[in-house]
Amino acid sequence: MPALIFDCDGVLADTERHGHLPAFNETFEEFGLPVRWSDQEYARKVKVGGGKERMRTLLTPDFVAAAGLPADPAALEEQVLGWHRRKTEIYTGIIRSGRVPPRPGVRRVAAEAHEAGWTLAVASTSAEASVRSVLELAMGPELGARFSVFAGDVVRRKKPAPDIYALAVRRLGLELEPAVAIEDSRNGMLSALGAGLVCAVTTSAYTAEEDFTGASLVVTSLGDPSPDGTVTRVLNDPLGVHPGPWVVLADLAALLTAGGDEGSTPPGPSAAGQPRAAPPGPHPRPR
Repeated sequence: MPALIFDCDGVLADTERHGHLPAFNETFEEFGLPVRWSDQEYARKVKVGGGKERMRTLLTPDFVAAAGLPADPAALEEQVLGWHRRKTEIYTGIIRSGRVPPRPGVRRVAAEAHEAGWTLAVASTSAEASVRSVLELAMGPELGARFSVFAGDVVRRKKPAPDIYALAVRRLGLELEPAVAIEDSRNGMLSALGAGLVCAVTTSAYTAEEDFTGASLVVTSLGDPSPDGTVTRVLNDPLGVHPGPWVVLADLAALLTAGGDEGSTPPGPSAAGQPRAAPPGPHPRPR
């Protein structure tokens, strides 16, 4: 059966602006570090994959001296690991408070995929504790338990390298199965494509202006069919799937076959170098 693999930050919830940024800044304040990232600065930092990696961008000689940090690389790395542990604690507290709502449609589409027998997973290089807190927020405990989680430092290279998705494909046995990744950033999209997955993009707070050439579908969100819900706005639909007011599972299933139908470039090989099989899942709904 096909698989649906979600990124976490920016896809399950708009966590970068409303969760990670305040958690970083609160951590900096607690440790007496002479830095507070503005929204504009953080928009640049999110292009660096991984929280520890973002913190390490601070470590110029001038910053190390101004903050009174050790010059020894090993001792400095211990400082970064301590900052990151505390930042993760602050962040998970923010998520569990409910202050950051799930993004429209993620639970609806995941539930539809589960009912159809699709494999569900999350692939993120954020800390595992952070990812699991967002997954439970977005999906609830019952549906969230149906997900395999690939997160944290389980791979050496962070997105845009394909490592985290390649690991998910290998661990889930998807080498000959079709899979759709849902991402919100160019780095995430490149990671998914590099592992041979089809990628749909739901843009988020910091990514709306990024280049998503290569994605099979780009939308503002998956959408919410409730009376006061969010309507999907299609930004790019190169395969001609034509989602309605909200994206449904049939639209994502159509991405797995529409490339051949429309004469577009098909998805690349799987992480194992094998072509992906045609999906046995739902067919596109009538238009």
